[in-house]
Amino acid sequence: MPRILAVDWGERRIGLAVSDPFGLIATGLPTLEVRSEAEAVQRVSEAAREAEADSIVVGLPLLLSGERGSAAIAAEHFAGALRAASRLPLETFDERLTSAISTRRLHETGGRGRRDKGRVDQGAAVALLETWLQRIAVRKRIAAEEEQERAERQARDAKRPPGRAEPGEGA
Repeated sequence: MPRILAVDWGERRIGLAVSDPFGLIATGLPTLEVRSEAEAVQRVSEAAREAEADSIVVGLPLLLSGERGSAAIAAEHFAGALRAASRLPLETFDERLTSAISTRRLHETGGRGRRDKGRVDQGAAVALLETWLQRIAVRKRIAAEEEQERAERQARDAKRPPGRAEPGEGA
């Protein structure tokens, strides 16, 4: 599985995390402090190259209702600019509550939480990537199960004499 770079975008700070090549572990990278969207795009593109990422997922900060607010619209704009600059496949993904998860994890390990915003952003990127990797794993498992069912159905059909319907199919 290729490496994936997760991006917790913010106008001033950007949390980053990268997956291992097997898609099992999300590791936080240093949080970027930026002054403009152009600088953010450039530095995240550089981080993707340095991490040897094959794709990027950018957190989409939807409202708790699931609607897109101004932050989500800004994140989509950033994602479009990053897609063009990096030339890597890029998707956006719901990042609701990743900062809360990160803050809680920081508190549990003796961190200062909201006072250490860089670590919160990094942790939010890790939480985003963990969720993204779980989604990929579930999709792969479902596809494998569907393929297994298809193969079993084909094997049953191959054993059935021609012109004979399976029970319950009707003739």
